[in-house]
Amino acid sequence: MPSDTAATRTAPRICPLCEATCGLTLTIAGTRVTQARGDRDDVFSRGFVCPKGASFGELDADPDRLRAPLVRKNGSLREADWDEAFDAVARAVPAVAAAHGPDSVGVVLGNPNVHTMAGALYPPLLLGALRTRSLFTASTVDQMPKHVSSGLLFGDPFAIPVPDLDRTAHLLMLGANPLDSNGSLCTAPDFPGRLKALRARGGTLTVVDPRRTRTARLADRHVPIRPGTDALLLAALAQVLFTEGLTDLGPLAPHVEGVADVEEAVRDFTPEAVAAACDVAPGTIRAMARELAAAPSAAGYARVGGSTVAYGTLTNWLVDVLNVLTGNLDRPGGALFPLSATAPAPRPAGPGKGFALGRWASRVSGHPEAKGELPLAALAEEIDTPGEGRIRALVTIAANPVLSAPDGDRLDRALGGGLDFMVAVDPYLNETTRHADVVLPPPPPSQSAHFDFAFNGFAVRNQARYTPAAIPLEEGRMDECEIHARLVLAVSGLHGTAGPGAVDALAVDRALARAVTEPHSPPTARTPPPSRRGSPAAPPPSGGST
Repeated sequence: MPSDTAATRTAPRICPLCEATCGLTLTIAGTRVTQARGDRDDVFSRGFVCPKGASFGELDADPDRLRAPLVRKNGSLREADWDEAFDAVARAVPAVAAAHGPDSVGVVLGNPNVHTMAGALYPPLLLGALRTRSLFTASTVDQMPKHVSSGLLFGDPFAIPVPDLDRTAHLLMLGANPLDSNGSLCTAPDFPGRLKALRARGGTLTVVDPRRTRTARLADRHVPIRPGTDALLLAALAQVLFTEGLTDLGPLAPHVEGVADVEEAVRDFTPEAVAAACDVAPGTIRAMARELAAAPSAAGYARVGGSTVAYGTLTNWLVDVLNVLTGNLDRPGGALFPLSATAPAPRPAGPGKGFALGRWASRVSGHPEAKGELPLAALAEEIDTPGEGRIRALVTIAANPVLSAPDGDRLDRALGGGLDFMVAVDPYLNETTRHADVVLPPPPPSQSAHFDFAFNGFAVRNQARYTPAAIPLEEGRMDECEIHARLVLAVSGLHGTAGPGAVDALAVDRALARAVTEPHSPPTARTPPPSRRGSPAAPPPSGGST
């Protein structure tokens, strides 16, 4: 470990610790990050940094991080080399799938997958290789209602409107506290500063939250709603817009279907009818609706508090209904669809078209899939309930559901005694990975390149930034992309017969094919360059943020 007196240098790095994707300037002594500060030259965050970003170096050098693979031998996990680890996976997972069917192999994708390049590019290839429908994700714990409502309303579960924070005149925010969390499904460095700027330019911030949070204290109007009644309040707001003639779809009108149906659906949800249930006075509800309609521009935005409740999908749908009824969907200062450099702009054909729910269901309780994903809360019963189709092998990637999913105690017991084999891609030995037979640790973030495939699709400004690895890959470590590529080979029966470069080429081909075949993608109908199958895909050009 180098001393603090070693020659130092600086390197740019996009922070991978939350959805804000702030640019950092790392100070590096030898191979150690000694300081992280906001990058003032970053085109998106312009120097902002939060406590998480400032602690990048401590996280990067965390002594609890695994430095080598772990393989279970005689009941205990022991350090092993990479070949031994992938040999164990290649022996076990294909055998379970062959004996019990592909759905007997479960996959759990955790939140950090969307914070790395490898986590964005390779899991679809893993799922394709396994041919399993037993996929469980972190998004089913906190945000799936938004995906479902967007899928049903716009035809695309990823067509999620984002509030135009920097230009809106009125922001209606439900179940979010960005002064503490910096927000989500709305990628915005310095979200708190943007809210303060909204008020400073004469705009209005209305916060609906049962608690008087820091964000609520900043607001012009705080509505302390009874928990779980957001859908009733939103329905009443829509009812007031209709009854008082305040709807104005503007340029959206030719593209909107079902307005009369919505009017009929909310007819009985008057402010007086919902007031007692919501614990919000009828006069307050009417004032909120009138302010929303009168604002030069406005945007509705709901987050975790609007999703992790009964009727969360209805709540999220009604937020966008209000955006539509006031003419604020897809307009400056309203709720906009970001234009990501790596995904086509959402331009679905119509409501619900191209999106289907419940194409299959979980074995035990019959939970319908959404986006191909099953509820993480159902994972334990899928392991510990006997019968055909029971999950017998599990692959977890950047996930700790024993700690984060409902009824973690039951899942802990199921993982401890109900599986034939488990492999985890994770830098830590934690409550979940301690049950694994193989643990494959990715390197610390300073040793990985970074590009935000997911979060650029929810950004309040269209931009694209890439940062190379700030520190060379340490001897004995394996690049995260190679870990994923070798895992795909191991579970597909191709271990030892093909190199990871073949999987890299598939990942590149998949990304290029999507770009050139989607009708609303800028490079549509172009011919992608030939991939170099059999050799590792070349990394993006080196350099800093652009």
